[in-house]
Amino acid sequence: MSTPIARRHPAAAPYTPGDSLLLGLIGAGIGLSRTPALHEAEAAALGIPCIYRLIDITRLGLGPESLPDLLTSAERMGFNGLNVTFPCKQAVIPLLDELSEEASALGAVNTVVLRDGRRIGHNTDFSGFTEGFRRQLPGVPLGRVVQLGAGGAGAAVSQAMLAMGTERLTLFDRDADRAASLAEFLSARFGPGRAVPGADLPAAMAAADGLVHCTPTGTAAHPGLPLPAELLHPRLWVSEIVYFPLETPLLQAARALGCRTAHGGGMAVFQAVHAFRHFTGLEPDAARMEARFRALGGD
Repeated sequence: MSTPIARRHPAAAPYTPGDSLLLGLIGAGIGLSRTPALHEAEAAALGIPCIYRLIDITRLGLGPESLPDLLTSAERMGFNGLNVTFPCKQAVIPLLDELSEEASALGAVNTVVLRDGRRIGHNTDFSGFTEGFRRQLPGVPLGRVVQLGAGGAGAAVSQAMLAMGTERLTLFDRDADRAASLAEFLSARFGPGRAVPGADLPAAMAAADGLVHCTPTGTAAHPGLPLPAELLHPRLWVSEIVYFPLETPLLQAARALGCRTAHGGGMAVFQAVHAFRHFTGLEPDAARMEARFRALGGD
């Protein structure tokens, strides 16, 4: 399949009464995801029959290399769209026909609309994170920020932070080359020196106004803290993208020090709000989806 064309594409065709939705999520270790419940509940509220399936590549004994077969199978079974999460947000791009401008700029896809034999990639992580961050951490200083994780979600979050006004973003990742590559891309887009790869985490944390965490650490599959607890300090704010559990070990440690914090639920809800819009062409009720998320419980 050819390289996708980066151009703006409208949301899915408006929903036609009588239609149904078949959606899915592809990712690793996603058994506790709340995304199916959010989409199914909102669809039901709008009178739309909807089934949302989890396609957990870990449980299936597969890896990102299985994406070509999974997408083809989804098309053959009549799926209307797919969400895509770790570790497939970047690997899925070569398999798509078209990218939205935002997905192209971010270099990652978390929403794929399947329509008329075409695969159209979108990214709602950027807008979802931004909305959740602004609601939970209004007015925090954005001068110097440390970000842990430079993968698919990290690429979206880093651009959201810079777009919101972060002056200097220091990126750390287990793969130093990936952090360096993302920093180079961000500096080219937002200005020289706005993003840099990190080399000294203790020094960066000591000088930081805030910390953004964009790795799976803190989930049941990846327990623990993403950095030594002693590197946290009371003047930090801490923003998390992990949302199950909602109260991660990182947020617990930060809150114990008096840090302002933002849980990952905000990003989870608003990326789903925007994805639902792409799948259906309808405007979801964000407040209703937030309420549904809260009703699902925090842990």
